[in-house]
Amino acid sequence: MTSFLDNSLRTWSIAGAVAGGVFVALLALRLVLGRKLAILARTTSTSIDDLAAELLGRTRWYFIIALAVRAGGAFLTLPESVRDGIRQVAAIAILLQIAAWGNTLVTYWLAAWAARRQGDPLGESTLKAIGIAGKGLLWSVIFVLALRNVLDYDITALLTGLGIGGIAIALAVQNILGDLFAALSIVLDRPFEVGDTIAVDTFTGTVEHIGLKTTRVRAVTGEQVIFSNADLLKSRVRNLKRMQERRVLQTFGVTYDTPPDRVAAIPAMLQRCVESQALTRFERAHFARFAESWLELELAYYVKSAVYQDYMDTMQQVNLAVLRTFAAEQVQFAFPTRTIRETRGERGDERG
Repeated sequence: MTSFLDNSLRTWSIAGAVAGGVFVALLALRLVLGRKLAILARTTSTSIDDLAAELLGRTRWYFIIALAVRAGGAFLTLPESVRDGIRQVAAIAILLQIAAWGNTLVTYWLAAWAARRQGDPLGESTLKAIGIAGKGLLWSVIFVLALRNVLDYDITALLTGLGIGGIAIALAVQNILGDLFAALSIVLDRPFEVGDTIAVDTFTGTVEHIGLKTTRVRAVTGEQVIFSNADLLKSRVRNLKRMQERRVLQTFGVTYDTPPDRVAAIPAMLQRCVESQALTRFERAHFARFAESWLELELAYYVKSAVYQDYMDTMQQVNLAVLRTFAAEQVQFAFPTRTIRETRGERGDERG
């Protein structure tokens, strides 16, 4: 029987049929299934079919050809050098295809994340940095796998060196890395967003920009306050924009000569003043304590709005209602007073 390169024509035919069958099958899977998934993706609201269609569309020709040649070569008796060459080429093609799929996954995730934010400019630079870091990590892994599986290189020493070098670099730039990871935490966990009003320590302002290293806040006094991301997350941040209502606690002082029955009626007066406003929710009113110069009462209520203008307007209306009620009921507000009594005494002469 006629042979070529130590393989019969029958063996070559079988190998060619297997390679051709694998090529046609993978190509049909890529084209037919990819087209159906693309049509399905346009008619559904889920994102899984979109991702599957995108991954099939990113399947490369060289990947299909390499798998077909590898499958057909398994039926042939080839020199060790040729077999190793086919194995190495197929491994490179597979690794490159994995890298292409990985890039697609990273890009798709970032695009989906940005779409959920509906164009919010929060962390655009951080988002790009995450994409670059993710793709850089992916290609680093592909490179190491290529060294190990294609070139048969012992990567133990390389990984050890990279580990030691990575530790040294991390120690040298730990502050920068801390801010970078803090930025990532802010973007993913979203304790606040661009446009939110936050209070940090003694500063209150609106978030203008969240970057890789710093967050910039426009203070209510006008200046821009810049926080490092790591320091910001270590602080107690109060997000004022996410309040559903604001609590008001006020104290009133009435004079000591107010009759006890009148003092007992004041909490009910205060409650009526609060409940007369549309945006209030009454909590309590009490005769709280005996102060130095007045009888002290406490009033607590909620303004059912997170808008600061509503809060101030409502508090003003409550205060005016209290003034009118106290004037009508002849309840006198107290102010600090002090009575000094002089005691006169006689002092005898001392004679020596």
